[in-house]
Amino acid sequence: MKITLLDGGIGQEMIKRAGDRPKPLWSTQAMMDHPGLLQSVHADYFDAGATIATANTYAILRDRLVKEGIEDRFEALQSAALSEARKAAEGRGRVAGAIGPLVATYRPETHPTHADAVPQYAEVARLMADQVDLILCETVASFTHARAVLDGALAAGRPVWVSFTVDDEDGSRLRSGEPVAEAARAMVEGGAAAILANCSAPEAMPAALDAMTPTGLPCGAYANAFTQITKAFLQDSPTADALQARRDMGPDAYADHALSWLDHGATILGGCCETGPAHIGEIARRLRTAGHDIT
Repeated sequence: MKITLLDGGIGQEMIKRAGDRPKPLWSTQAMMDHPGLLQSVHADYFDAGATIATANTYAILRDRLVKEGIEDRFEALQSAALSEARKAAEGRGRVAGAIGPLVATYRPETHPTHADAVPQYAEVARLMADQVDLILCETVASFTHARAVLDGALAAGRPVWVSFTVDDEDGSRLRSGEPVAEAARAMVEGGAAAILANCSAPEAMPAALDAMTPTGLPCGAYANAFTQITKAFLQDSPTADALQARRDMGPDAYADHALSWLDHGATILGGCCETGPAHIGEIARRLRTAGHDIT
């Protein structure tokens, strides 16, 4: 079987290597403070067996930069992140331009209206268009978010992959509580090229994949290795720096989960927050051992 192997976490990996405390700008701050670090992270993932570099553009959105008083650096920061990904990917694989959610991650109730959101996502997509092979819309938590980011991302004229974040206790539902199956069908109708689930517990991914694979589009999963993102957490502390890494989700355990997703129709595998090159390397090793073709 042909399997596309994504990389693992970018932001958390950069912060870990930099030895810095997480700041409001998260991986964007780490990129600004430590030139060259990002390219080395991308290179390590390719060395581990990944075939796609996910650009560090997830949090480079105008609404986030405005809060820190650096909106004027929006285009320059996008360019820097894309450049480091392209350099690492040269001759080794593809680049995915990541687009994270407006306003806040994991908080579907804060997402702007369709009319407000689409132009913001489209601006990002157009900036990326000449530097990426595909657009990866990540951590999509609701129908509203999904429709808006897909419509905006299509402005790049590149294939668009939409990746949902699902309920850690019920992977058949988005963080909003809406059914993944309905959201997946809407993405097919809207023109998505692939559908995935990310930044959710590994245990939630089989149900998410079972809801997505009937669409017939390529499907995949890349989970986080956080302790469970509970509904109480979403009410009280909706930022990644308040989460803790699981102690039971090293490379071997994570690869156990990832390889099991193949039985649920996944053809795209990878890792999200708190997974690193060792996790991707173990998945790659097992895929090759099982006779799969990593593309």
